[in-house]
Amino acid sequence: MATDYDTPRKTDEELHEESLEELKARRADAQSGQVDIDEAEAAENLELPGADLSGEELTVKVVPKQEDEFACSRCFLVKHVNQRARGEGLKAVCRDCD
Repeated sequence: MATDYDTPRKTDEELHEESLEELKARRADAQSGQVDIDEAEAAENLELPGADLSGEELTVKVVPKQEDEFACSRCFLVKHVNQRARGEGLKAVCRDCD
């Protein structure tokens, strides 16, 4: 974290006063009695891991690797040739993996 040494420094008293003011503000917020999140609504939109997705159908068009693309030998992603850092053919490595 960068420190700006030109800014005026606060005394211990000022720091103590600020912390008291912050605590009072937090306490006032906590006692407001206002609920921010509706738990029932949040639970309806929650999808659990391992949920049955057998009824879902994906519609993704798969396009074969083009002439100006290569498959990285480390991450196995298909990338454009301008992303190749080194290697050729099956030993090509992308810039991200290099």
